[in-house]
Amino acid sequence: MGMSTNNFKRVMRRDAFFGLVRVSRFFLLAAVVISAAPLSAQGNYEIQVYGSDTVAPGSTMFELHSNFTAEGSKTVQDGVQPSNHAFHETLEITHGFNDWFEVGFYTFSSIQPDGGWQWVGNHIRPRVRAPDSWHWPVGVSLSAEFGYQQRSFSPDTWTLELRPIVDKKLGRWYLAFNPALDRSFHGLGVSQGFTFSPAGKVSYDFTKKIAGGVEYYGSTGSITGFDPLSQQQHQLFPTIDLDLGPNWEFNFGVGVGGTRSTDHLIVKMILGRRFNWGHKH
Repeated sequence: MGMSTNNFKRVMRRDAFFGLVRVSRFFLLAAVVISAAPLSAQGNYEIQVYGSDTVAPGSTMFELHSNFTAEGSKTVQDGVQPSNHAFHETLEITHGFNDWFEVGFYTFSSIQPDGGWQWVGNHIRPRVRAPDSWHWPVGVSLSAEFGYQQRSFSPDTWTLELRPIVDKKLGRWYLAFNPALDRSFHGLGVSQGFTFSPAGKVSYDFTKKIAGGVEYYGSTGSITGFDPLSQQQHQLFPTIDLDLGPNWEFNFGVGVGGTRSTDHLIVKMILGRRFNWGHKH
């Protein structure tokens, strides 16, 4: 007798789960092996792989990005404070103006083990996307993030990020790719021009409320010539996303760095709440 529909679904969810576990285990093991070297300074304030959707017109999303570096750099490097045991809080406020345009505003802060709570900087991020009416096979959007960070927290104070975003939902699977380009206008990285900072995500909906996956974040150096592997940054985050309702966002992950220039162990959480200001979406 053939397998029942419910049993088949359970087997598919089980196979998907163990598949993600095996992939995560492989990459984390590789990261631990590669990272057996000293760490350099690094800032982590907004650790997120973006989807292509923008905030609905007339709505505002408030997000709190909380990151704790459990194992990072322990000395001042290039004038930047150590990241070890630093707690970063970022407030992101994004407002949707129409069905293809939004603007986000960030306030970065850091709680240093010996320095208390300090303001780090501010960024602004307009973003446009391909409207649903275009009927593209994948979601596509583009953001431009510009702003300032204090010199004691970043080797580059004024920076620009151009982030193309491509994503796709395939049944229970979700795929996203963010091949970002960064540019420094004041600081140690000015001579590098544009640098490549790719990010990506693969996740699977185990239930209607719970999705698990893996996020990747990297920084490889100038687009005209990548840095040696030991100077690049690569992180992998096994993550969980919870569906707490249409107006909420929740993401949690634990990341391992894969090179000596990457913070070795980071815990991150994103909690978001959308306000529709009397509109129904």
